[in-house]
Amino acid sequence: MSRRSDQRRAAAFALYQHDVTSRELDDVFPREATTFTRALAYASADYSEDLDGIIERHAKGWTIDRIAPLEKAIMRVALLEMIHPDAVPADTPIPAEGAIDEAVETAKEFCGADAPGFVNGILAAALREQRASADA
Repeated sequence: MSRRSDQRRAAAFALYQHDVTSRELDDVFPREATTFTRALAYASADYSEDLDGIIERHAKGWTIDRIAPLEKAIMRVALLEMIHPDAVPADTPIPAEGAIDEAVETAKEFCGADAPGFVNGILAAALREQRASADA
């Protein structure tokens, strides 16, 4: 599990399993989980209230409880790196557009047919909001 995209995916899966089973994060990581994967999942969990607020604000007509757990986990991981890039030590932080692309690709591979567009729409809206507030 050397590629960062694989590590991000593993973090999202760990968050998903944590949410669905209520098991501790330590108990749901794959054996080969890297330090980056673990740090990303823990930081995403630590910031989950903030991240879920962003997701819900941009998910028009959807409450956070109605969003599929895997989609929510994928978006939390991407948003964490977009909004809180210093929360996880990384040699080279991923650009926001890269985080969105990886999240959409993960949703394409593992979620329903509507998930990639849903994930893309929420993350793109969050990025626009972030950039608008930075320019203000």
